[in-house]
Amino acid sequence: MSFLRPILMAAIVLGACLLSNRYSEHHAGSNDKAFESLYMHLMPALLVHPAASAEHGDEHAEEPHGTVHPLLLVPLPAFMGLFDYDQDPRTGTHLALYNLQIFQLAAVLLVLIAFSGVSQHMKRGGGDALTRFFAGGCLYIRDEMIRPNMKREHADKLLPLFYSLFFFILFMNLMGLVPGAATPTACIFVTAALAVITLGMMILGGMFVQGPIAFWKNLVPHVPLWLWPLLFVVELIGVTVKPFALTIRLFANMTGGHMVVLSFMGLIFYFAGTQLSSMGYAIAPVAIGFAVFIMIIEAFVAFVQAYVFTILSAIFVGASLHPEH
Repeated sequence: MSFLRPILMAAIVLGACLLSNRYSEHHAGSNDKAFESLYMHLMPALLVHPAASAEHGDEHAEEPHGTVHPLLLVPLPAFMGLFDYDQDPRTGTHLALYNLQIFQLAAVLLVLIAFSGVSQHMKRGGGDALTRFFAGGCLYIRDEMIRPNMKREHADKLLPLFYSLFFFILFMNLMGLVPGAATPTACIFVTAALAVITLGMMILGGMFVQGPIAFWKNLVPHVPLWLWPLLFVVELIGVTVKPFALTIRLFANMTGGHMVVLSFMGLIFYFAGTQLSSMGYAIAPVAIGFAVFIMIIEAFVAFVQAYVFTILSAIFVGASLHPEH
């Protein structure tokens, strides 16, 4: 039974990659523009019907408007046009599915499977190596990241939130390293949504613990009355800048690593498509070696960024709950 969960987790990742490749719209790209074609893989791909995806991929050209058939469209009110998948006012406002959602759902399933025996281990002990590994991770997050940044009573109540943030981000980061997969955290909309959760907990949690009026009053320390309005605006900007920093930090770090890998791989295709094709073969071992090295570094970055996002969220939330600190 100790091998069942790793096998299930590997099957989920493989299944997500297969579903993404089957239903994702192929990005149109020019064969003579190696870097442009490779960098398009960083863009979210619309989920379309398989026949439409294959036709679009074979043509390698932009089709007339209306020929793409999304797999699922959800009507939205007009004021939510920011989330419209095609940004065309003639077609109305619709929310569509992208390949990122496949890997987000896969990350949720991975979390559920990975932690299926952790609660029993925490109560009674025992369990396999995978259970002990994730239980140790939970204890580290609790004792080294959450409790030092807020009162224990609040930390213990918010542990499920921070556990979910850390491991959800971690699994999304790691899945992005698998060939054929996409990295949801390399999309700024995904990282912004995660940061909004932290912002909501900062504001709503602070208002709940301190009181609706005391929270906003305590944003500004004791200063002369004439200076209070100016500092209130400054502190209000500071509250909104914190989740913005979380958004950009995670997005930029996960995108940057992939861009470096794709740059090395692009050198091969760039030289292979010119008169210096022999140089393409010569540079291939070096480019692949550097790409593998960067991928190893990215595996470390995947853990670091999940750690940084979670601990900064704990610091920001703790400061909102306890302004005296």
